[in-house]
Amino acid sequence: MGELLVKQAGLFTTIQDLGRFGSRKYGVPESGVVDRYAFRICNLILGNSSNAAVMEMTFMGPVLKFNSATNICIGGADLTPKINDLEVELHTPFQIQAGDILSFGKRKFGLRSYLAIKDGFQSPEVLGSRSWLHSITGKTRLQKGQVLGYQASEAMINSSHAAIQVDTDYLESKEIEAYEGPEFVKLPKHLQELIFQQKFTLHGDSNRMAIQFEETFQNNLESIHTSPVMPGTVQLTPSGKLIALMRDCQTTGGYPRVLQLSEFGIQVLAQKTPGEIVQFRKKL
Repeated sequence: MGELLVKQAGLFTTIQDLGRFGSRKYGVPESGVVDRYAFRICNLILGNSSNAAVMEMTFMGPVLKFNSATNICIGGADLTPKINDLEVELHTPFQIQAGDILSFGKRKFGLRSYLAIKDGFQSPEVLGSRSWLHSITGKTRLQKGQVLGYQASEAMINSSHAAIQVDTDYLESKEIEAYEGPEFVKLPKHLQELIFQQKFTLHGDSNRMAIQFEETFQNNLESIHTSPVMPGTVQLTPSGKLIALMRDCQTTGGYPRVLQLSEFGIQVLAQKTPGEIVQFRKKL
């Protein structure tokens, strides 16, 4: 078993897989990677299983030291990854040797970057997932001095995996795909049109639980009975603020659910930084 030493933790770094399912009835959030496309591409390039746990890094990456050989792949946002101070490309497999140091520098684009490792990070499974969530796993984010386990491997990655075509256009997109939510029909007609015409600015107080927007949106709707919500649900608060729920969100809520983001919409929104301006695009 290989070990990875966290020399610096980065801004908000966690271990995530696709999330935990089947426990919503107990109020357990889904969790899991926010950008599933980047997650799947990196695991595919390494020949990993489709649910192998990765490291999700937000805005600023960590500094990591490996004690055994393995293979890694980095995707999603470009946080200028470097192996032993030499910059490396995204969506490309790299062989790591014992003693190698992976670090990150200036953010070039996107918000969340993903580090996949051969056979995945071996954090404990809780309720069928390795995803970190403090109320479930006791871990919130990576800490300096922490040690993570992985399966050491001297084998080189098959070149056929490295030839995968990767589409990164979504990282620059400002359009967020969304369906009508359950309470959308209760909005007046002009507001049903306006919500897809108005532009919204991401608020600085956004995280893996929810992304908030700066602008207010007229709200004459009454609160609803507590009802199911899920990642991608866009709620309209009494003050007129829109909140897009993300992977660590609660399982129920009492605000009108005016939109529901598509999986692609969640993926695009997950890579936007506070202050960026986006627009919802209606998906039929």
